[in-house]
Amino acid sequence: MFLIGRCIATSCVGLINMVENSPSPVPERGIYGFVLFLGSEFAFFLYCVWAFVPEEWLHFIGLTYWPQKYWVLAAPIYFLVGLVVFVVVLFGVNMNNTAPLDAVDNITDVYAQSQKPEAYEKGGVPRLKDVSISDINNMFYLSPPSASGR
Repeated sequence: MFLIGRCIATSCVGLINMVENSPSPVPERGIYGFVLFLGSEFAFFLYCVWAFVPEEWLHFIGLTYWPQKYWVLAAPIYFLVGLVVFVVVLFGVNMNNTAPLDAVDNITDVYAQSQKPEAYEKGGVPRLKDVSISDINNMFYLSPPSASGR
């Protein structure tokens, strides 16, 4: 116990914080997931009680503050319509922000202009960079015909 306290008080704080932010499964995430599952099951049960039990029965047992039965169907439909509108608007915004097919932006951009070819060791992996359209055309269309006779 003393070692753990000393480790937390000294240089292991960064290591412990790194583990807390890790995406690996930890018991706390399992507990949070289980509580979320139970909460969603309970909310669905309450929704079904509200949807299927007549209002007279609910008033008889003392549950009087419920929304109107209209919202049993209206809320999910509004949610789904909102989701469809969101997807359509997102698709439209993405299509509006996409460059046309004949735009030069599809070939190159301002960041590719300043890149210069750099020498690299033989057998090594070259640095990541944009390949110019002239190099691609030379490789695909100006290469010598293959020996297979095509």
